[in-house]
Amino acid sequence: MSRELLTQARILIVDDHPVVRLGIRQMIAGDAGLSICGEADSAESAVGLVKSAHPDLAIIDLSLGRGTGLDLIRLLHESVPDLPMLVLSMHDEALFAERVLRAGARGYIMKQQAIAGLVEAIRQVLAGRIYLSERMAQSVLERLGHDSPQPGGRLGNLTDRELEVFNLIGHGASTTDIARQLNLSIKTIETYRANIKSKLDLKDAADVIRYATSWVERL
Repeated sequence: MSRELLTQARILIVDDHPVVRLGIRQMIAGDAGLSICGEADSAESAVGLVKSAHPDLAIIDLSLGRGTGLDLIRLLHESVPDLPMLVLSMHDEALFAERVLRAGARGYIMKQQAIAGLVEAIRQVLAGRIYLSERMAQSVLERLGHDSPQPGGRLGNLTDRELEVFNLIGHGASTTDIARQLNLSIKTIETYRANIKSKLDLKDAADVIRYATSWVERL
């Protein structure tokens, strides 16, 4: 085996869309210093692969078919604190980048930027640095220096969990579906829905659904 292969960084891909995983594999294949050690389509399978495949870095999507990316990041950060995690997501970085960093990830890149920037983002995170787009990094620095409001407009006022519930509502999930996916009680989800309605100054549950659906369609 060549010295080059011995020094390859092992990458785990966590995304529930096979086409996206294929695209990531193709982008990483062009870098001799990187290799794919596993692919997972859910939080549960990702945890198992982290234990068995011992990746050097995990690329994680926020929207998973089972479980959520934020919960997975928190879980992995607690159980494997030395594992660098890079979020690759379609969601607006202004709304999610700081949230994933607080949860334990080391970088955030939007899927629209991935073709040109994914390998560089991986390299930055593997080197121990935090990766954000130049625009997002500047926004974070400005907020730290001037106590600016939370980015992301009105949605920035939602907690991480409220935002996850809002996203699932936009994807058509019922209260029962959301409770099952987040492993929470129906009563808890109803409380989150009420908080969302209040914080977004919406009239009723139907307004919440319309707003959430419209937001998801713009992603």
